[in-house]
Amino acid sequence: MAVKDLREWIAKMEEFGDIKQVDGADVEEEIGVITDIYQQKPGSQALLFDNIPGYPKGYRVLSNSVISLNRIAFSLGLNYGVPGMEIVDSWRHKMRDFQPVPAVQKEAGSVLENVLLDDRINCMAFPTPKWHELDGGRYVGTACLVLTRDPDNQDWVNAGTYRVMVHDEKHLGLMISNGKHGRIMLEKYWSRGQACPVAVVVGEDPLLYMVSGMEIPYGVTEYEFAGAVQGRPVEVVKGPKTGIPVPADAELVFEGEIRPNDMRDEGPFGEWTGYYAGGVRPEPVITVTSILHRNNPIILGSSPAVPPSDTSYFRSPLRSAIVWNEIEAAGIPGIKGVWAHEAGAGRLLLIVSIKQLYGGHSRQAGLIASQCHGGAYTNRMVITVDDDIDIMDTNKVLWAMLTRADPTVDYEILQKCWSTRLDPLSYPVGQNIFNNRVIIDACRSYDRVLAGTFPEVATSSPAAVKMITEKWAHLFPVTQK
Repeated sequence: MAVKDLREWIAKMEEFGDIKQVDGADVEEEIGVITDIYQQKPGSQALLFDNIPGYPKGYRVLSNSVISLNRIAFSLGLNYGVPGMEIVDSWRHKMRDFQPVPAVQKEAGSVLENVLLDDRINCMAFPTPKWHELDGGRYVGTACLVLTRDPDNQDWVNAGTYRVMVHDEKHLGLMISNGKHGRIMLEKYWSRGQACPVAVVVGEDPLLYMVSGMEIPYGVTEYEFAGAVQGRPVEVVKGPKTGIPVPADAELVFEGEIRPNDMRDEGPFGEWTGYYAGGVRPEPVITVTSILHRNNPIILGSSPAVPPSDTSYFRSPLRSAIVWNEIEAAGIPGIKGVWAHEAGAGRLLLIVSIKQLYGGHSRQAGLIASQCHGGAYTNRMVITVDDDIDIMDTNKVLWAMLTRADPTVDYEILQKCWSTRLDPLSYPVGQNIFNNRVIIDACRSYDRVLAGTFPEVATSSPAAVKMITEKWAHLFPVTQK
């Protein structure tokens, strides 16, 4: 079911018993460490921190919102508890059959309960955690929407999940990788000598967070896609300083502008690759012109870390769907499944299942998966497997790779592919724009399939398993659920 805002989402999770209240944890180290311990076990509860020392009671932080397939499914409008591949299939259809549902603008919303201007602006007044011990500061934008408007197409408002650091009372730091839509828009303004208006939304329906963190097509506003997913328009209000539409019931919004070449050292920050790979370097500065917030605002936060982590876990099923669609859109038949493995934070490792129909088919699918828009950014490895392999079973995938892929002929190395400094293997040092990757064809060689010379698999056939589990049902209670 669609929810109106973050508070309604929290209320539903409380009904499911899928949220844990934590009182008294501090922002300096306790919230971050507690979050990291919990997120290392996918399926663990979401965490709602209250009574945070040094801040008013009621100013809260929610973390680990989408480290659970159950909560991901619910946030996407599916039944709580559906299997992971059902999430993939649903997202495939939503992407393929997408019909935009424009946002509806309202005159008022609960985000306008408090409008802070001029001397009342204080970005440090909210409980922003230091998510990792070695972070260079506190990051208020981790599960956020960074909203920018394209100067060439005023109808296109992009929402991206980019990291946002608190510099001081009136300034935030913004890091956006090259090639991302928000970065493209920012550079358009700067090339014309203009400041880029921006709004940073902190505390929104997790559906908006997930949509903003995925590859939505160029020129499409994420609100329109979220509206299509939830079956009703996203309600927005105009930011009083920028005019950028922000969710009417968001918890906290920072409006501002990014002036041409206004940069300040930002970082380090532990990222989704599991490393402090970005270091410290100058990044754009947001000069804050207004702060909007509900009474007792809730910061929606996420802690990128060694996978699995909340910030990347939801990307596994959603990116799987996107890459699957894009392979098929390239004209490749016989695709039976795609899984963006959680160990690769939903980006680094793609596994593609295929029913081979011709020579070169499996290699073709792997190469396209590594370069299509949904799969190209920071990918490290693509493994193609036959359709008898369960792509969500890592042991089966490794078995196929070890017994069906000959390293001398089935490993393809690609160089100078799209990457970012968040990738610890990106190059050249200082620019960090390229990486190298491998496509592993772990399918049975098609010439041996045709000749019938590849050995049969030594396991029980599906027909035999079905017959035995039905006859001996009392031995297999799990099978009968």
